[in-house]
Amino acid sequence: MSSSSPLMDNLSDTQLLDILRRARTIAVVGLSPKTDRPSYRVAAYLQQVGYKIIPVRPASEPILGEPCFPSLDAIPKEWTVDIVDVFRAADDTPPIAEAAVRLMAGQAESTALFWLQSGIIHEGSLTIARQGGLSAIQDRCLMVEHRRLLAQ
Repeated sequence: MSSSSPLMDNLSDTQLLDILRRARTIAVVGLSPKTDRPSYRVAAYLQQVGYKIIPVRPASEPILGEPCFPSLDAIPKEWTVDIVDVFRAADDTPPIAEAAVRLMAGQAESTALFWLQSGIIHEGSLTIARQGGLSAIQDRCLMVEHRRLLAQ
């Protein structure tokens, strides 16, 4: 798709491409340590293409060589998180959106993105994120969109 394609949850391809190019760190909420799970495959891909991954899951064991945090609120405040990528049931996402807003408070909307993965749809969570100054996407796969926009 070109930059003139329809908006994806209020973001054009050009805007999403800009965010993906600027982003350095992605917090993955619901990242499973099981290699056959979509969350693991997506996070491993994102790590392989150069993003720092922060696993967010109530567990103490590292995933993909990175320490886990039990929640977004547990991530050190001095860390900059550019994208919060969510692999949780839709009904669980409003408090995650609220935590993402707290975590990314003060970042420009052009660099702070709340992302609900494929199959996760919750308009209320997107509203929370947007009212908190974040860009927001739902029902899309971050890996698929990254490949679509940035594949060489």
